[in-house]
Amino acid sequence: MTEQNNTQESSQAKAGAIIVPVTLFEQNCTIIWDELSKKAVVIDPGGDVPKILEAIKQTGVTVEKIWLTHGHIDHVGGAAELRDALSVPIEGPHVADKYLLDNVVESGARFGMKEVRNFEPDRWLDEGDAVSIGGLTFDVFHCPGHSPGSVVFFNKDLRFAHVGDVLFAGSVGRTDLPGGNHATLINSIMTKLLPLGDDVGFICGHGAGSSIGQERMTNPFITGEM
Repeated sequence: MTEQNNTQESSQAKAGAIIVPVTLFEQNCTIIWDELSKKAVVIDPGGDVPKILEAIKQTGVTVEKIWLTHGHIDHVGGAAELRDALSVPIEGPHVADKYLLDNVVESGARFGMKEVRNFEPDRWLDEGDAVSIGGLTFDVFHCPGHSPGSVVFFNKDLRFAHVGDVLFAGSVGRTDLPGGNHATLINSIMTKLLPLGDDVGFICGHGAGSSIGQERMTNPFITGEM
């Protein structure tokens, strides 16, 4: 379990977050909570559910929701199991990723992931929606390209986003999987993420986080478009 120091304070909210690397893909399953209420959300429980449950226990928070950034197996493989274990709703991704959630078992079989199930979220998300946990509210942005239904969660008070596999430190999401499109992905980044502001920090689906400003200046996939 890796500590992620994204606790920030504003006049309205204070949040904490930890990252729990899961699956052979080392996917950043993220637990974010409202410090005041200790109410929490698990973002992208890709697998290794016992490890996620232990992290929740150690953190001492109460998970009330599961949010999904997109439908790839390394991000959703443990979602149905965790939903059952915690009796909480799943929100996201965008309905354009329904074909991925309908084929979780088939996708998991390719990587030896046997304890996975096809499922449907309790709520599909779309551009302009908002999701909340405790006193924290996140705006939802539909950012297709890595997958057709990828979404990003942004809290404007904390100047923080969870971007899934849309954008990485020094890179962008792969687009060679079915439903991926590089031009669409770059458009999502340029029109949805960069306008959030250079001061916005983010957690991504794999590897270290970064900031919008850092990526605007140094990410070759972005600088080449400017």
